[in-house]
Amino acid sequence: MGRTADPEDLLRGAQRQGGRGAGRGGRPAALPAADRRIVKRLAVVFVAALLAAPLAHASERHPTQAELEGEVMCPVCGTTLDQSSSPAAQQIKRVIAKGIAAGQTKSEIEDRLVAEYGQAILAAPPRHGFGLLAWWLPIAGIVVAAVVVGLGAWRWSRAREPAPRPAQLDPALEHRLDDELRRFEA
Repeated sequence: MGRTADPEDLLRGAQRQGGRGAGRGGRPAALPAADRRIVKRLAVVFVAALLAAPLAHASERHPTQAELEGEVMCPVCGTTLDQSSSPAAQQIKRVIAKGIAAGQTKSEIEDRLVAEYGQAILAAPPRHGFGLLAWWLPIAGIVVAAVVVGLGAWRWSRAREPAPRPAQLDPALEHRLDDELRRFEA
């Protein structure tokens, strides 16, 4: 059948490689090419899932009063409607309630409020047009920062070479050094 490996052969092979899994300088060996491809694919899938998550919630449906009150700002005090009790907030709450009762969608109600009060009425920037920058720029910044930090750490770890071991001193030089130290301390 198959040949079994001799434990001593395995030990000698590991010692030749610098220990278990060790690469150059006692550092862990690099991942094999197949494993690197898997890691890259998993990273791409992870980033794609992060980027696609907001799109999954963008489907049109009929909103609730509380949901819209948490996403619309009061033009007087600058807080969301659910936290404001100003007369302007009460008026906007009535507009929202009428829109919901009429069967309007969330975007229709928001469009009406934006037409009347401007973009500042929305607590969050719109998820289309120029407003997309407000949603994607922070994510892109985090990804770029992670790549820069990762590359910097990788380059830093590759640049460090282990310190050379000190050479054995000449016995005569060592004796002279001991004499000098004794005279200095006396």
